[in-house]
Amino acid sequence: MPEPVGSEPGGTAAGPGRVLVAVYAVFALAAGARAAVQVATRFAEAPVAYLLSALAAAVYVVATVGLARGGRGGRRTAVVACSVELAGVLVVGTLSLLDRAAFPDETVWSAFGRGYGFVPLVLPVLGLLWLRHQSEVAAEQEAAGTAPEDGPGRA
Repeated sequence: MPEPVGSEPGGTAAGPGRVLVAVYAVFALAAGARAAVQVATRFAEAPVAYLLSALAAAVYVVATVGLARGGRGGRRTAVVACSVELAGVLVVGTLSLLDRAAFPDETVWSAFGRGYGFVPLVLPVLGLLWLRHQSEVAAEQEAAGTAPEDGPGRA
């Protein structure tokens, strides 16, 4: 019988992995709520900024799901999401500082996430480091013949 999703040793069912999933979930909610309010009430003021906040929320949701799912498929999904997130923070953060007129209102990623205590800049780095660690653990287990069989959510 396959283990529950995310329950591999060192996975996201406990410890640092669970904290990472929780932080991503909080950011998904925060960015999503912010974007929803901005788009619904002030869209004409800064459409690019507000749509970027919505994009950030979507990326956080995908990262949360990938991290929580675990297994190879979940890790691949989370790596893509964390990579897109890091690129977004770096590009939007740089552009928002160089061309303030292009961003009349802040996004989640503006000024490298300054409005969120720079967590949006640090979070994808931590996520990618965690995912690399998880891949190494999975490779070691596979080499030792102790890796759980791929079941649902482990493709």
